[in-house]
Amino acid sequence: MMSTASLPPFQSVNYTGMAPGPRLIVTGAVHGNETCGTTAIRRLMAELDAGTRRVARGSLTLVPITNPLAYQLGRRAGDRNLNRALAPTLQPRDFEDHVANWLCPLLGAHDALLDLHSFQGGGQPFVMVGPRNNAGEVEPFDQAMQEEALVRCLGVGRAVDGWLSTYADGVARRRAAAGADGVLAAAAVDVAAPHDLHPDLHPDLHPDLHPRYGVGTTEYMRAQGGWALTLECGQHADPQAPEVAYRAITNTLAHLRLSDDPAPPPAPMIEALSIHTVIDKQHGDDHFAHAWQSFDKVRAGDLIGTRASGQAVLAPGDGWLLFPNALAQARQEWFYLARANTRLGA
Repeated sequence: MMSTASLPPFQSVNYTGMAPGPRLIVTGAVHGNETCGTTAIRRLMAELDAGTRRVARGSLTLVPITNPLAYQLGRRAGDRNLNRALAPTLQPRDFEDHVANWLCPLLGAHDALLDLHSFQGGGQPFVMVGPRNNAGEVEPFDQAMQEEALVRCLGVGRAVDGWLSTYADGVARRRAAAGADGVLAAAAVDVAAPHDLHPDLHPDLHPDLHPRYGVGTTEYMRAQGGWALTLECGQHADPQAPEVAYRAITNTLAHLRLSDDPAPPPAPMIEALSIHTVIDKQHGDDHFAHAWQSFDKVRAGDLIGTRASGQAVLAPGDGWLLFPNALAQARQEWFYLARANTRLGA
């Protein structure tokens, strides 16, 4: 673990209007090498401070750098990925635990979250949306209409859902395999306590096996009664990514009536995809057939990669490949598969 003595304190800046309205929080640099949100948030803060833009109603909290250690290092994580197993912890072990103890109460004090990210490979911006309204065990939710309405106003043309349920299925498979291999402790795992991870499954030790490891900022926000979107604004170094982030923030302020700007017209159709399967690496030498990018289309039977054993990994059906990670280690997510849905009219 690196020294954090030189890091600035955690920073959040609040602007509150004179009239009542919703409470929105916007976060950047949850991953330290994803800086488009930081740039966009600081641009907006300069305008708000100069009086060229104002919050007329409600409350806006801006967090330009959510993970200062990862940001200072210029990499995705400080000690670990902040956007996994996000929750307060009674015994912080790493820097991201301290971030969580500050960030989680802050998220819980708001109604809505816009979390700004970017991605490693090429491709167009897209938004990660929560589940449809449901009373299930994985991610019960009753504010899908609010999320879907904002999706149409962000300025991007593609939305993806199904993250947490697919991740939970992947965790169940990993736990079954780990149990067979004797990786899990013999004692029963208590996953009911919301404020601390079981010591045998702390993210430092078995991050791929914890049932709540798929919970990041948006999932935590929904669990606190709010609603949330993750906007992937483009490739990390794309000069347009900060513009995508800035437009999304200002459109969100107008859509929620926090500002007096005209509300953006909703897009009549959004390409909507649902993640349905996660495939893990089984061995470090598993390799892709070629350099896949997110949203590459696949046909049933297409060769996606080859296991170290020589076994071919084929697409089980027509659809799209998401989040391919050629650098993944054994028992980590290698890629996801998605299919089209009609949720947003596309």
